[in-house]
Amino acid sequence: MGELYAWQDALWQRWIELRTRLPHAILLKGPQGIGKLDFAMNLTRSLLCKKSLGSELACQGCTSCHWFEQGTHPDFRLLLSGSQSLEMQESSATQTSSILKNWTKNIAEEVLDEQQKKGKKPSKEISVHQVRSLANFINLSTHQGGHRVVLIYPAETMNTNAANALLKTLEEPPERMLIILVSHKPQQLLPTIVSRCLTLVAPMPSLEASAAWLQLQKYVDPVAILARASFAPLLAARLAEETVGDVEYNIFLQEIRQPAQFDVFALAEKLQRIEPFHVIHWLQQWCYDLSSSILTGKVRYHPDLTDLIQNLSNNVAIFNLLRYQNELIIAKREALHPLNPKLLFESILLSYRHMMLEADK
Repeated sequence: MGELYAWQDALWQRWIELRTRLPHAILLKGPQGIGKLDFAMNLTRSLLCKKSLGSELACQGCTSCHWFEQGTHPDFRLLLSGSQSLEMQESSATQTSSILKNWTKNIAEEVLDEQQKKGKKPSKEISVHQVRSLANFINLSTHQGGHRVVLIYPAETMNTNAANALLKTLEEPPERMLIILVSHKPQQLLPTIVSRCLTLVAPMPSLEASAAWLQLQKYVDPVAILARASFAPLLAARLAEETVGDVEYNIFLQEIRQPAQFDVFALAEKLQRIEPFHVIHWLQQWCYDLSSSILTGKVRYHPDLTDLIQNLSNNVAIFNLLRYQNELIIAKREALHPLNPKLLFESILLSYRHMMLEADK
């Protein structure tokens, strides 16, 4: 099992049990950044491998494994959004990154061509056109007489029409076909889709396992970068490699810790080039630590600022804090399509400042 992460052994044992009576659809769910896509790729490689005996990973030496590694296996299809395809072309943090780059290369090139023609950003959704394009693949016989596999990642990015088109396939599944839906947010999927899938839950690795893996990858201070990434090891590795956002994050922390002094509008201006989703995530982690300090006396995401957070939390009404956290949840849902990111930042930062100053009265 050399290609699995250390925290996925139990999940692999569950997959071995399923292979004796293979379902037609699997929903693999769990937090983002813990290796679900890598697991799904290993699962697929094993299923398509001509020499795997069921409980083993792919042999990586047969014709089927060679096709898969080159991104040309005729019995496999990978569905991604345009933005996700481009992101994978730039990523090197995952176990199967080189294979994923081969599978997404053509998709990414098409996205760039389309982007240049229309002057638009790559779509963050999986379209109905992509799902309908599977029709020929689904209706053809398998190339090697084995299984065919469709992997959709992340499944919640399917738009409504795409989800409904997939549902028709799930209602009348072809023989020897496995559809794998990988999801960070399964609650956003249609209930009718979820009900037609067998669910596998990918566990969150322990802090010790995540830190040990990051140390093996030669990352410095793994606990600190894990905290910023909500303790998801692959997300932590990606953030550690990216320099974009580091300066803004440090500015954010410097300002947010002194609510009576910081200039909301100046901070919103400085954060403009950062995706709203990330800024809201920073605020959610900060507010979680304020809440945790009030209720348990402990801090999770900013251990180096424990004393400061505890001092701030002493004057915050817990119900006001919970109300603000709910506001952030709503803002995060709307963050994918903000009309004006700067105005969004100003709004949520003003609310934070008002809550903190109200606590001092």
